Amino acid sequence: MLIEELDKLKIETLKEIEYVQYDSRKDLAEIKVKIFGKNGALTVLSKGMKDVDPQERPRVGALINDVRKSIEEKFSDKENEFKARELNEKLENEKVDITEPSKGQKKGAIHPISDVIDKMIDICVKMGFSVVEGPEVESDYYNFEAMNIPKNHPSRDMQDTFFINENILLRSQTSAVQAREMEMRKPPFKIICPGKTYRNDSDSTHSPIFHQLEGLVIDENVSMADLKSMLTILMKRLFGEDTSIRFRPSFFPFTEPSIEVDVSCPTCHGKGCGLCKGTGMLELLGAGIVNPKVLEMAGIDSKKYRGFAFGFGLDRTAMILNSIGNIKYLYKNDIRFLEQMK
Repeated sequence: MLIEELDKLKIETLKEIEYVQYDSRKDLAEIKVKIFGKNGALTVLSKGMKDVDPQERPRVGALINDVRKSIEEKFSDKENEFKARELNEKLENEKVDITEPSKGQKKGAIHPISDVIDKMIDICVKMGFSVVEGPEVESDYYNFEAMNIPKNHPSRDMQDTFFINENILLRSQTSAVQAREMEMRKPPFKIICPGKTYRNDSDSTHSPIFHQLEGLVIDENVSMADLKSMLTILMKRLFGEDTSIRFRPSFFPFTEPSIEVDVSCPTCHGKGCGLCKGTGMLELLGAGIVNPKVLEMAGIDSKKYRGFAFGFGLDRTAMILNSIGNIKYLYKNDIRFLEQMK
């Protein structure tokens, strides 16, 4: 009796599936529920296996599996047929007119910091500098001691450093790269070291993560005149030929003598505005002649060779070039701000 019902169910279901038309393809789902659902015909018949003679169960079980497989394959064939027809209709009706003018795409912009880094590297490379990089997780020796800043030196108080342990830290200046390069290179050489640096400092003009680009020239007979000449050329290429430059005496442990460099405000051209706080000038970088102690610690003969070094805060440079009043705008990822950089 169960075998006859299974054969009948198979024949009728296959016919029913075959007769379903594309326009009424939703009927397939109803048929599937009617056959395979919780109270579906095949489900009910399968439950009848418990009443079948044990000797007949293998035969009946095989038949149930055959009926299920045949019906499932028919469902699959029909569904694939409808999908193919649906796709063909879409392809036929959704043609793209390639002659129609496009709506255009919004163009992005290079981030101000990336833009300044690219410009600075391009200018320095054209002046004969090589670009070098170093680790951001640095030792106390290369970050401080090799730069003539021993432990307990007062200048360490000027930098609130992120220490990982007593001797390992997040570098607070890219000068550490210069220290490493001086140990590996033989003079003469000219290098720049762009990269991220870290200090525990945060306000409208400072960020815990910021970018520096430091330069170093080691050669015979290097003088302050060479440094001032090189920086003048660099500043004018970066800010424009009409830029005024001012050199002021300063102090850094790794240079002697040391200077700070100011440039005329590119927003007001020296007349005075909010960006330059009415002074017409903006402090930009520090520089100086490399301290002989630094050369000697790196294994360079300070009696034969001299050098000069300079360092830019690239975030500040980007703010000056783009008249940005708060450093936090550089790190907000606000699309409205970035769109102004186009």
